[in-house]
Amino acid sequence: MTGQPDRGSAVGRMLLGIQLRRLREARGISRKVAGHEIRGSESKISRLELGRVGFKERDVADLLTLYGVTAEADRAPLLELSRQSTQPGWWNASADVLPNWFELYLGLETAATLIRTYEVQFIPGLLQTEDYARTVITQSDGPGAVSVKDVERRVDMRMSRQRILDRPDPPRLWAVLDEAALRRPIGQPAVMRAQLERLIAVSKRPNIIVQVMPFAFGGHVAEGGAFSILRFAEPDLSDVVYSEYLTNALYLDKPSDVYRYSEVMNRLGIDSTAPDQAADFLARVIAEM
Repeated sequence: MTGQPDRGSAVGRMLLGIQLRRLREARGISRKVAGHEIRGSESKISRLELGRVGFKERDVADLLTLYGVTAEADRAPLLELSRQSTQPGWWNASADVLPNWFELYLGLETAATLIRTYEVQFIPGLLQTEDYARTVITQSDGPGAVSVKDVERRVDMRMSRQRILDRPDPPRLWAVLDEAALRRPIGQPAVMRAQLERLIAVSKRPNIIVQVMPFAFGGHVAEGGAFSILRFAEPDLSDVVYSEYLTNALYLDKPSDVYRYSEVMNRLGIDSTAPDQAADFLARVIAEM
């Protein structure tokens, strides 16, 4: 893959969904009635309002009419958002080698202004070297389970994701890594050494913070596992918590959920090594290999 990843349509869908929900609620119209208007169901309206699926322009036009939005000046911006929501993301050409639940995350990640992540087992995808990523991808499905061609396509995808960190307006990335992710051997020693050296290098970038949760600390607040919290420039959008499991992923945006995960992330930042100590910690791990 070449070129700079464009901002995805996921945020556009979420913004449109928020506006449509507000219009529906202001008119006192139920999701069931709205769903009937667009030849769908209550659950379809719920998915649309959450920005989980793309919009058909016809459906948006019908909903706007139902909600009493008839002036062209008021309809035009929302109809334009619906058109943008169907534009393919930069990853579209390789979507067939991705889990379908991961595409939404790619759109959110591309549009985020702040990405906070805690990892237990692996180095975060945004910070992986090519050889480390190739080894993780190969091992995760088992040797021979994925063709060499598809492994390379997935590696290319992961490397393309990292270009958001090199944009003129890159997101801020705050990564807390469990010490286990640093010491777990992935591939040959040279692969692991190069990966840790890359972490040292990127930790010096102004938009990237790397911290380590050391074994010596013992039990901590994030024993539940890895997660990420994404924040966006648009004031109408809440943070989104992303948590992946074997066959799917959770996307949480309820204020109570976001608040709890944010508390955990803040506590991790306090209890982990200070950002200016991360490079020394990583260097010690390399020296002990």
